[in-house]
Amino acid sequence: MSDGSPGHDNTTAHDYTATEMMTVTASRALTNGTTCFVGIGLPSEAANLARLTHAPDTVLIYESGTLQTRPDVLPLSIGDGELCDTALSTVSVPEMFRYWLQGGRVDVGFLGTAQIDRYANLNTTLIGDYREPKVRLPGGGGAPEIATNSREVFVMIKHSARAFVEEVDFITSLGFGRDGRARDDLHPETARHTGRGPTLVITDLCLMRPDPDTHELVVTSIHPGVTREQIIEATGWSVRFVNAPEATPEPSAHEVQVLRELKARTERHHAGHHEEASA
Repeated sequence: MSDGSPGHDNTTAHDYTATEMMTVTASRALTNGTTCFVGIGLPSEAANLARLTHAPDTVLIYESGTLQTRPDVLPLSIGDGELCDTALSTVSVPEMFRYWLQGGRVDVGFLGTAQIDRYANLNTTLIGDYREPKVRLPGGGGAPEIATNSREVFVMIKHSARAFVEEVDFITSLGFGRDGRARDDLHPETARHTGRGPTLVITDLCLMRPDPDTHELVVTSIHPGVTREQIIEATGWSVRFVNAPEATPEPSAHEVQVLRELKARTERHHAGHHEEASA
């Protein structure tokens, strides 16, 4: 059983990338025993790192219906056989959403996104005008329901002015709405099935949390070597900072080692499958 510490070896890593800093920091946000609905990509990377380090009893569930899955390699998609092969059980997608998610049994929804705005609304639908978009994105999938019904939501995204915009071009997954008040004064029956929304945004520069009154995202912690100016330049609105932002703890050598081994194992696994398919 884990004692909840960030890793077995707390020696600070001397060599890590900004992406590794983001992934380790995101993994630390998950506590042992949490039931987490995981998105593919960066969230899956962070959630599985948590499971392999300080939170071995974290229950990871994916949109395809896999419960308490323990993949040895990172999945390429929700349909990756690795998820079903390593799951405690696999249920139907309607059961996953109706019983588990809408039933209030998910502690954390862990999502990625293409765009996020000052009120933590997420866009994975399109860039530009809805009728004549510049770019079509993958779409919502299960993310709108995850963002609505999970008790709280963590968002993981690389920080840039293109991604952090004052208003998203389309609200795929609700944060706090266009005015920051969309989750206020809900009908009691609706409120009973609605979570707190985004409580944490993890980037490769900083941590952001919604202001308790306005729900606007504010910087609460700055990663090592990052300046306020970098964060301001990479944010598409006049971003605010708390009075005394914390310094985000650096990754431990153990966390970086486990993450790199996981990614290397994943790369070898998927490369092998590609070679078999091409033979």
